[in-house]
Amino acid sequence: MKVLFVAAGSPATIFALAPLATAMRNAGHTVFLAATDDMMPVVTAAGLPGIPTTAQPIKHFITTARDGSPVSIPDDPAAQARFTGSWFARLALAMLPPLRELAEGWRPDLIVGGTMSYAAPLLAAELGVPFVRQAWDAVEADGIHPGAERELAPELRSLGLDRLPPPDVFIDICPPALRPARAAPAEPMRFIPANAQRPLEPWMYRRGTRPRVLLTSGSRVTRRETYDQNYRFLTDLIGKVADLDVELLVAAPDEVAEGLRTEHPDVRAGWVPLDVVATTCDVVVHHGGGVTSLTALNAGLPQLLLPKGAVLVAPAARIAARGAGISLPPEHETADEIAGAVQRMLADPSFRRRAGDLAAEIATMPPPADLVAVLEKHI
Repeated sequence: MKVLFVAAGSPATIFALAPLATAMRNAGHTVFLAATDDMMPVVTAAGLPGIPTTAQPIKHFITTARDGSPVSIPDDPAAQARFTGSWFARLALAMLPPLRELAEGWRPDLIVGGTMSYAAPLLAAELGVPFVRQAWDAVEADGIHPGAERELAPELRSLGLDRLPPPDVFIDICPPALRPARAAPAEPMRFIPANAQRPLEPWMYRRGTRPRVLLTSGSRVTRRETYDQNYRFLTDLIGKVADLDVELLVAAPDEVAEGLRTEHPDVRAGWVPLDVVATTCDVVVHHGGGVTSLTALNAGLPQLLLPKGAVLVAPAARIAARGAGISLPPEHETADEIAGAVQRMLADPSFRRRAGDLAAEIATMPPPADLVAVLEKHI
């Protein structure tokens, strides 16, 4: 069986799909993983054959409309969610021509797309092959899909559709305790961290003598201003927790970490294998990213969530409601409140206990290898 996986334009979208893609490949199926051109090193580092689709980075689709005019992120949370769908849709339109060309000579039997990989259902509908949606994380997309459907209305009409075609199979990696009550029926699958690796050093897998706090704003941060100002968020965050009596680690791309080390020489900063390092930490403070959240939960690690984006607020609140962390809205992201939240989680063992409960639940979910037979039934 030939299976085409469709990611997007960030490492997290690839990390989320890699375990199932690898399981399909290990079962003897031929697997390709498509993403933007700049993500090909991430795809190949995961040991998967990569299909480059567009040289445009995701920032282009966030800031540029279909007609080339500039666009900006709205302030209203509901409008923000629809905006997210619209720019993922524009990315899908850029990915479709290379994917159609691929299909002319290598027709897939099955197409698997991530949560907002809208090129996947469109291509599957054009080819008449089954479509599987696999959740990237625990972020629900109900408010996001309408923005994509509006952006893709001409393409949907050409297929005789007025909305995105539903998947033949929906695979959810969100632990059951964190799924919204209205969540669609799904095949559950265990979350497996698939972050980029590097040669391990002892400090990465050994605890020190002081509590260890990990800071990150995800894998997309650069020293240039991005649409969500990840770099500024990260540098501000370091300043807000630097006075705590903790060992401070900052997980960031190496080109960013070099600047951080210059500005904060006492901080250990760099690209780290998050799945390994998370097991040695006491608290992680981050931007609310879905893969970061699940990696922390998988390690039973309490987290302070500072959601950057309207769609991240509800998942962060559910983690906090389970007692596995604390979520702060932007107006409470002061140095005192952030430091206080970290100190509270370090002092109160219930946060570690509740995070451990969720880690145990994740461990009981079916591994990706078990989903291979589910997908084979749809061919």
